[in-house]
Amino acid sequence: MKEFIFDARNADKNAITTAIESGVDYILIDEEKAGEIKKLGRIKTIIVDKEGNLSDDFVIVKIESKSDEEKAAQLAKFGKKVIVQTTDWTIIPLENLIAQSENIYSFVKDAEEAKTAVGILEKGVKGIVLKTNDLNQIKKVAKIIKEDSEKLNLVKAKVVNIQLLGMGDRVAVDTTSLLKKGEGMLVGNSSAGMILVHAETEESEYVASRPFRVNAGAVHMYTRVPGGKTVYLCELSAGKEVMIYDINGNGRVVNVGRSKIERRPMILIEAEYQGKKLSAVLQNAETIRVVKGDGTPISVVDLQIGDEIIGYIEEAGRHFGMKVEETIMEK
Repeated sequence: MKEFIFDARNADKNAITTAIESGVDYILIDEEKAGEIKKLGRIKTIIVDKEGNLSDDFVIVKIESKSDEEKAAQLAKFGKKVIVQTTDWTIIPLENLIAQSENIYSFVKDAEEAKTAVGILEKGVKGIVLKTNDLNQIKKVAKIIKEDSEKLNLVKAKVVNIQLLGMGDRVAVDTTSLLKKGEGMLVGNSSAGMILVHAETEESEYVASRPFRVNAGAVHMYTRVPGGKTVYLCELSAGKEVMIYDINGNGRVVNVGRSKIERRPMILIEAEYQGKKLSAVLQNAETIRVVKGDGTPISVVDLQIGDEIIGYIEEAGRHFGMKVEETIMEK
């Protein structure tokens, strides 16, 4: 996930407080004012000393010539976290630096520049450093960095098999966010083919809605977390981050507040898209819903062979949760 740094060296208290409340990752602050920041909230800081040196391996490089760009690239290769500053904000220096290293950050003054910086070369900078006292811009940038963090091309796959499996251990993921209709988690027996499991936003005659929860399925399955990685559902616990997607493939990061593993009757759902398989093992209950091709939730007990459901197909395999280009067959 991209990092959001707020430059508080010339910011007022309202701006700093808004940045903290918006989920900023770091506050960049002069050494003599660091104590004031600690009073506003528990937040990580990047300290600038009297000589202009930064803590936590951060450095600021002002790009005014090709030699400055080369200096920034070299520092990044040595492991420094390079915050790029340009006199005339342009994309070209960032393109060149991002192509050489993942340790590149950029100063921005508003949401438009932040959106451009995180999208350069489809990879973007590792993080942005925002300099502004505009409270609305702080909130807009936070939304770009913290919420609109990923876009996937979801597919409509045809259900080809539904099979009762008996008892198994399933994971219900309670998040610290309220989820909306049309949102859920992508889960799968294989990371190459995942099914969108809908959040418990719908009322039922059996239980009340729990819009913070996704009853995600069996412990062995994969789900997506920030950075394009996957984890097993059983690895999720309080404080961990997990990706939530809507029916259009827009992903946002939420935190896990609680993960409940309980023994329940299970059901296998298999679907196909252009000859590729998507499959998931879910709890066999009326309250567990996947998403039909038209975007409406449907309970697994009402699902029929031939129905279209929303899922995700990935070409590459996974090794320890990272995407790798190799042939992997999972059955």
